[in-house]
Amino acid sequence: MNYNLIPIGEFKAENGDFEIKVYPKYLKAMKGLEELSYLQVIWWFDQCDNEVSRIKLVEEKPYKNGPEVLGTFATRTPERPNPIAVSTVYVLSVDMERGIIRIPYIDAFSGTPILDIKPYMPSIDRVETVQMPKWCEHWPSNVETSGDFDWEKEFNF
Repeated sequence: MNYNLIPIGEFKAENGDFEIKVYPKYLKAMKGLEELSYLQVIWWFDQCDNEVSRIKLVEEKPYKNGPEVLGTFATRTPERPNPIAVSTVYVLSVDMERGIIRIPYIDAFSGTPILDIKPYMPSIDRVETVQMPKWCEHWPSNVETSGDFDWEKEFNF
């Protein structure tokens, strides 16, 4: 079974500015985005789309304070059977005519393909009570405060 994924845009990062550039063909799909404060962006880890990364099923010590080995599905590693990423991003501004969504940050490289954009909706996306492993309980409890957290001290990938 094969699936045909078609990027709807790409990330652009320049001089500390981050934006999602939606391709002209999909500009009509942006209608209503200016009313949202958060989006879920589905993107392709294109730099890990290779045979070696796609067969990796375990990560050795992916988190500095975590266990020695974790399965790929228990991590946020880009090396996975399907290199798909999901990021929740804050919307700084939306330029409907140019297809630009300005965001404060995202952990993707400039030129990374975007597969889809969805509205973040607390009624179906927010979870009040989450069970997390002890080794990461000190992580921020929300995206608003995660920008101030020193993530470099947490990841080995």
